[in-house]
Amino acid sequence: MTTHQTIAIVDDDEGVRTSLSNLLRSFGYDVDTYGSGVEFLEKGRDRPADCIITDVQMPHMRGDELQNRLIETGSTTPMIFMTAFPTEAIRGRVMEAGARAFLEKPVETALLLRHIEDAVA
Repeated sequence: MTTHQTIAIVDDDEGVRTSLSNLLRSFGYDVDTYGSGVEFLEKGRDRPADCIITDVQMPHMRGDELQNRLIETGSTTPMIFMTAFPTEAIRGRVMEAGARAFLEKPVETALLLRHIEDAVA
């Protein structure tokens, strides 16, 4: 099954990027991976994503900072946040700014896929 929809994964953990990429490709998504928000901002414009999945806690630029930068540029690409360190403050901030989901790692596959499908619909 090929969807021709591109998911961008932004996470500083290479293992997370690899496993999520493999999972999403197995469900027919095209996937681009980035090790940081800075890398995404530099290279992610080359191939626009239909949905961005980002970690919250990353060096150099947190996921919520990436969201703010994208909003400043007028981006409306749906974003899904994942974190191993959830706080209500960050959850509230990213959801208020338009995030489609705020998920705690490890994320259940079915839950993640449901949020992706909703975001790209």
